[in-house]
Amino acid sequence: MKLIDLSQPIYDGAPNCPAHPPVKSEIIADHPKHGWRVELLTMSSHTGSHVDAPYHKLAGGASLDEIPLERFTGLAVIADFRDAQADQPLTSSLLSGKLALPLVDRIVLLATHWGRKRAKTDEWLHHPPYLSPEGAQWLVEQKIRAVGIDHYSIAGARDPMNSLSHSILLAANLWIVEELSFPDEVFALPQPFEFMSLPINLKGHTGAYCRPVAILR
Repeated sequence: MKLIDLSQPIYDGAPNCPAHPPVKSEIIADHPKHGWRVELLTMSSHTGSHVDAPYHKLAGGASLDEIPLERFTGLAVIADFRDAQADQPLTSSLLSGKLALPLVDRIVLLATHWGRKRAKTDEWLHHPPYLSPEGAQWLVEQKIRAVGIDHYSIAGARDPMNSLSHSILLAANLWIVEELSFPDEVFALPQPFEFMSLPINLKGHTGAYCRPVAILR
């Protein structure tokens, strides 16, 4: 088995959603004084590569620990939008042109190249391509299992689009994985390919850090 890492690293001062507290990683014990080294992390549960559960946008929606772990695995396909422009909506017509039907039970991964731009710049923070509400509804109609993107928000940086697209996906009981990274080798994989994005076990939470990987056997 070979694993291709599709995650973004977390570190002190890492870029993140500007609506959230800055990412901090502080050393609170170290060698040789204490005999061990320990870090204290301060960040939202939606930092770096992470999974969104329905409860993130929907009061009364399922939290992460209420979703069977097996749901976070499956067969994935990539929609290659590496030529996407700033603030570009990813619509149903664009999606259907990139994805081969049927998509039933597939995990759809949107590669916009914004993962390569990850930095505290105005472009990355505020002007990513995003899944439009109409595009989100089209994906729901294809009966997919989940959807992911290489930015901190699948629905862009501004309302009302952000809330609408999230709500459409999560109301359909899909989960979302955000802040992916797509190395060049993943675009050469035969599709669909095995994919896994297991969130850590945070009870009652709306999101959690994860380690997304493509699996080659």
